[in-house]
Amino acid sequence: MKNHCRWMRGILFAGAMALLLSCGGGGSGGGGSAGSLGGIAGSGATGSGSDGAGTGGGGTDGSGSSTGGTGSSGGSDGTSTAGNGSDDGSGVGSGGTGVSTADATGIGSVGGLGSIILNGVRYNTDAAAFSVEDATSASANPAELLQIGMSVRIAGKIDSEFTAATAQQVDSAAELRGAVSAIDAGAGSFAVMGTTVTIDNATIWSGANSLAQIAIGSVVQVWGLPSAPGTLRATRVELKPVSGEPLVTGVVQNLDRTGQQFMLGQLTVRYGSAAFSGGIDASTLADGAIVRVRGSAMPGLGTLNATKVQGWYAVPTQNAAAVQLAGVITNYGGLNAFKVLGTAVDASNAIVTGGPVSSIGDGVKVELDGFMTNGVLVVKKLRIRYIPGTGGPVAFTLIGAIGDYVSPSSFVVKGQQVNASSPATVFENGSAADLANGRRVTVVGNAVVDGVLTAQTVTFLTP
Repeated sequence: MKNHCRWMRGILFAGAMALLLSCGGGGSGGGGSAGSLGGIAGSGATGSGSDGAGTGGGGTDGSGSSTGGTGSSGGSDGTSTAGNGSDDGSGVGSGGTGVSTADATGIGSVGGLGSIILNGVRYNTDAAAFSVEDATSASANPAELLQIGMSVRIAGKIDSEFTAATAQQVDSAAELRGAVSAIDAGAGSFAVMGTTVTIDNATIWSGANSLAQIAIGSVVQVWGLPSAPGTLRATRVELKPVSGEPLVTGVVQNLDRTGQQFMLGQLTVRYGSAAFSGGIDASTLADGAIVRVRGSAMPGLGTLNATKVQGWYAVPTQNAAAVQLAGVITNYGGLNAFKVLGTAVDASNAIVTGGPVSSIGDGVKVELDGFMTNGVLVVKKLRIRYIPGTGGPVAFTLIGAIGDYVSPSSFVVKGQQVNASSPATVFENGSAADLANGRRVTVVGNAVVDGVLTAQTVTFLTP
């Protein structure tokens, strides 16, 4: 009888285990969802056996879908990585494999080309739609209009560790265009139409080498990140743009609905005849909103008659939305209470890299990865990119085939001119003699001067 009872208990136990496994339990690794945050943005990695091969899974995206990405590699502990590797030698997540079903938004400036590298993550753009304004390139392919330092807003999908992403929509436009009215070389700034533009060691120059080549009256086009009202941190400055029509972006202040006007820095904007877009209209326009304003004629007496007013840098507010955000800290009240691009941020539990936590405060440029919770971006990772008076790490990346090869000092990758002739340039998997049209490379540099990226490393990729 005792043996019979043991046999019956064994049968029941085996049946229970089979039922658990059929409901999504893992193999020897336990089969837990890798990186699911609140059941929303799982990385789609569920162990299915002793080799840990990913089989999908992940959390839902709020739309009823629960399909996760396929894990790209497995381990004996039953977990798998969410596609954050790359087979091109770039060291940048390739996008695609392991990408979550959760909708994601990335806002910042282009840090690399070969797909798009934004805030350290490589977004696969193979199936993305592009809208690119204010570009100087004559290419008929919108994807080829983007250049390093241009501002972008990407809608797509990203894994829960913010290592791999796929873009569905890419929008880019300049923030400021007009004549320089003042220059403060000591402060590293200049003024255009009432907006103070600050530069840092990551600012890209096109048609000029530095602030020293900008003069009063020069017409410039600026891509950048609005910070405190009336200020813009430049990510790219172009001298003598193709278009001369005025353009200004900033934080709305002193909104006067009766007079149909507001202030952007020191500039008065009249919007009575303007067309609205970007999720706002005349009734929802409010103080504190970040808008981009276009006009048909340069301002007179400090007043711009707007033809278009567009909501810009809109950050999603729905809970669990994944957000990558680059910008300058304002309203700093501690790690749990500050703003970036007008968005409330809580980074009290974030992993901080790029500098000491004690350096974080107003004016510091950062990159944030996190999820929205009740209108607040709760940050998982914070990267310090620039500390006033100290500087910060800079790296621009190009991934693609060499074109227009003339010499090591003159060739093109992804439309970007490259100079790899410096004695300090390091070549991996080859040498300068291997540079030739069609060779696939990853180029990394820390400065673009007068439109040319100076290469620090050139890595030859397997064909």
